[in-house]
Amino acid sequence: MGSTNSEADAKLRRILTDRLGTAGLRSLQALLVLGLAAVVVLGLLQLKLVVIPVMIALIVASAFAPVIGWLRRHRVGPMLATWITLISSLVVFGGVITLIVFAVRTQWSTLADSAVEGIEQLRDFVLNGPLPVDQAQIDELVDTATGFLTSEQFGTGAVAGLSAAGEIATGAVLLVVVLFFFLKDGDRIWAFLISPLRGERHRRGEEIGTTTVKTFGGYIRGTAIVALVDSVFIGIGLWVLQVPLALPLAVIVFIAAFIPIVGATLAGTLAALVALVANDPINAIWVIAVVVAVNQIEGNFLQPVVMGQSLKLHPLVILLALTAGTILGGILGAILSVPIAAAGWQIAKILARPTPEEAVAPPKRRRRLFG
Repeated sequence: MGSTNSEADAKLRRILTDRLGTAGLRSLQALLVLGLAAVVVLGLLQLKLVVIPVMIALIVASAFAPVIGWLRRHRVGPMLATWITLISSLVVFGGVITLIVFAVRTQWSTLADSAVEGIEQLRDFVLNGPLPVDQAQIDELVDTATGFLTSEQFGTGAVAGLSAAGEIATGAVLLVVVLFFFLKDGDRIWAFLISPLRGERHRRGEEIGTTTVKTFGGYIRGTAIVALVDSVFIGIGLWVLQVPLALPLAVIVFIAAFIPIVGATLAGTLAALVALVANDPINAIWVIAVVVAVNQIEGNFLQPVVMGQSLKLHPLVILLALTAGTILGGILGAILSVPIAAAGWQIAKILARPTPEEAVAPPKRRRRLFG
């Protein structure tokens, strides 16, 4: 009986340890990890009203960490340093919003008149141009749009929009509150979270916290500098070309620059459309030329210097992170996805680093993937 069990155990061991068995076990492990990740993501999506403000607060607090550190080094208490930083940032943000509102109020009538004229020109082009479209088709399209705007479906969408506005207001309040506590007690909160760890794990936990704050802060500060340069020079170009709403468009360029690769293109397209509607096609071409020139200078010279080590990700990884973030969280997901991916990569490198005991062992021979 004993020999039979031993033979069965040996056979089972051979089945599990041969190439097919190893591949099967690894596949099962991968499926379990993916399943757990899917459950976590779905859970976070259900709590996005809490998760997104907390993530934004964490990233913003990381960007303000040097300011808090400087104030504390000059013997400013944690509470006072937090209030100084928080109130200053809110004042700056409120001032920018006020400038945008006044700029829109003074130039909105001009843009509206130009938009009406541009729509009439587009209508004439559609009717008299090479496209096989007649007045009856245009009237049918207008009737369809009017019917949708007066339908119950549109009313339901408007109610949903009011609900979304309420969620945004709630999230904004939660963001400010969480940001306050992160600025005041961020280091103590992280120390409490890693307090159960001991030895090497505790040391790595401390390193993960420091690296995450450094990555988030470096990314946001670097992107803000690049976005500011983009918005200033593109705004000057729009002002010289006499494009209406140059200031709000410059602010949109600043915000869109936080979405790598595609943000600047979208903002430039919007500026060109405004120039096309408000001025003429030649002016729109000049706007595109200004946007392309500024983006080339920023991408080839400014960004490598300013960003430095804060974002070490391949462009393909950035595109995949942007796509996943947009699908899961919309515009905010696109903005948050890249710094989260960068911090995740830094954390993965820390966790994958060998322990001191493993470091003294002879290294294994690395196999080449190709060739």
